Amino acid sequence: MALKIYNTLTRQKETFKPIEEGKISMYVCGMTVYDYCHIGHARVLVSFDMITRYLRSQGWDVNYVRNITDIDDKIINRANENGETFTDLTERFIDAMHEDEAVLGVARPDQEPKATTHIQDIIDMIQVLIDKGYAYTCDNGDVYYRVTKFDGYGKLTNKNIEDLLSGARVDIESIKEDPRDFALWKGVVTSKRASSEQGKDAESIKWETPWGAGRPGWHIECSAMSKCCLGNTFDIHGGGPDLPFPHHENEIAQSEAANGCTFVNYWMHAGAVRVDGEKMSKSLGNFFTIREVLKKYHPEVVRYLLISRHYRSAINYSEDNLIEARTGLERFYTALRDFASVQPAALESLAASEYYARFVEAMNDDFNSSVALAAMYDLVRDLNTAAKAGEQAKAETLAAELKAMGAIYGILQSSPEEFLQAGGADELSAEAIEALIEERVQAKQDKNFARSDEIRDDLKAQGVVLEDSREGTKWRRE
Repeated sequence: MALKIYNTLTRQKETFKPIEEGKISMYVCGMTVYDYCHIGHARVLVSFDMITRYLRSQGWDVNYVRNITDIDDKIINRANENGETFTDLTERFIDAMHEDEAVLGVARPDQEPKATTHIQDIIDMIQVLIDKGYAYTCDNGDVYYRVTKFDGYGKLTNKNIEDLLSGARVDIESIKEDPRDFALWKGVVTSKRASSEQGKDAESIKWETPWGAGRPGWHIECSAMSKCCLGNTFDIHGGGPDLPFPHHENEIAQSEAANGCTFVNYWMHAGAVRVDGEKMSKSLGNFFTIREVLKKYHPEVVRYLLISRHYRSAINYSEDNLIEARTGLERFYTALRDFASVQPAALESLAASEYYARFVEAMNDDFNSSVALAAMYDLVRDLNTAAKAGEQAKAETLAAELKAMGAIYGILQSSPEEFLQAGGADELSAEAIEALIEERVQAKQDKNFARSDEIRDDLKAQGVVLEDSREGTKWRRE
């Protein structure tokens, strides 16, 4: 089955046709680094990491670019609140982002451009837009994009440009020609106006241009960085659910006007994360950073939750869904418990595997991970059956297949014992559990079965399950 991708632009699945045979160029909008990454960021990070891993597993040569926005009003505001330079702030949160990624098993992109290292590219693109009449300068040094000049404005999100006027904020003192126009460049005078809110450093954060000193607007940064990294036209542009309008709509307008050609062939957007059914918001008290979540839950549980739903679907972050995610992973790891030494199968050896065939078919259908996981669960069922029947060779083959598919998803990377026995800081320690198991063994030898049962029941009440066999007692957390 050929790879099909749902294209936000056409609002339908399309058979993927790369610009260059065997290669995929992909740009994903990354973080604005003024705070720790939250669980919504994790959805985008993990989704496109999964997509990249899968594409590479199928032999595609992927050039994955994810940018960093390191100059922005929010960054300047936060730096001034903290009494630090904006560069110190951004570098600190870039490091934190990389730490969070690593814990979640998210591989670094091939290129990670920062806006501040592409200022000249941004200036050059704005100058082209001015020269072509798509942009205009103002007396205060601001530069705006003429939305009505671009015939295709609104095509990504199916918005009518005339309807946008009714929703635009009209300011009688505005220096814009049209309230729908958006900023490409913010002049120093604009920064002076904002200095009461942004602090004394707002005016000093500037770069010189032919039309005056200032700093870039947000949208133009991605147009310039993607062009520098991937060229005028590339295969896939991805991002979060809040980006199609206005950010990606504005990117299209800027890039296609400046370059005179199609900007992107396929647009992909990850679904939103809701918390107990509500939009995540600091004001609602349901805002969770990645590192806060990882203090309580194993990284693979969080990752599994984020890939267990189709990447375009909204996902509900809740205690129940996290428990469900852990239960799902427990099924995999429990099945692999007696096959810890088995190595993942080489993908080229899986041509005859019905489970892998179903996995690939699902993933080729717009990366449908929920259907692909169903094939993995069926494999686990048959693995358990083979193991119970004493069909060791068959069970080992299935375990190797399961590990190979898990590697594509970035899961099943721990040892079974490590995962099944992992616990939070507030839970009974492994050492304490082992000590109680030893006490239980002694109680059985002393025929003190009441104490043996008491220990088992007490551990069960604390979320620890004992599994007795001829080989001894194993344990796992629920």
